[in-house]
Amino acid sequence: MPTRRSHAPLSLVVGQDPRNASDGDLARALAAGDVGAIAETWHRFAPMVLVMAERSLGSKSEAEDVGQEVFHRVFRKAKTLRDPDSLRSFIYSFAIRALKSELRRRKLRSWLSFDQPEALADLGWRTPDMESRDLLRKFHVLLDRLRPRDRLVFVLRRMESMTVDEIAINMDISASTVKRSLTRASSRLSRWIDADPGLAGLLDRERWER
Repeated sequence: MPTRRSHAPLSLVVGQDPRNASDGDLARALAAGDVGAIAETWHRFAPMVLVMAERSLGSKSEAEDVGQEVFHRVFRKAKTLRDPDSLRSFIYSFAIRALKSELRRRKLRSWLSFDQPEALADLGWRTPDMESRDLLRKFHVLLDRLRPRDRLVFVLRRMESMTVDEIAINMDISASTVKRSLTRASSRLSRWIDADPGLAGLLDRERWER
């Protein structure tokens, strides 16, 4: 008699190591509330979320706060994932929504305050010297001046190397809207960088203006 292949979630497979599980098995175990799956989901996907958040916000501490919020929502909503094999995209969608909300809050705070944008002292990026760190801080101050959606589109395209279609799907907007946001962000950043020539040596504008 042929042996039936088990489709039981990870939490029900005795002795299975979560680190060897596929994304689909991990998602099914996560929906079942398996503790090992929760830990493995964090270890497998948190670096991706934290790097994207830090690049988007320019702040390591804010990125960590967003990361905690994202995975709290992921674990709470795991049972709503219809296609377990799309776990990575599922997590990306939560991360992007959280970043959009945070950027809107930041923009609102700047409108309600007479202060200049934050200095981003805890930028946290690994740069060769103090001069380069200072240039990165200046660049993130410029990013703070963009509309939240334009900023996020720019970061996802130019720093995360996502395609236009991927951004459109994850942000739930049209590809044409992504292109317009990217063009607007690149154009404005170019003008602002022209006012601070020191930034030109750090950024490859020809690449992200294409």
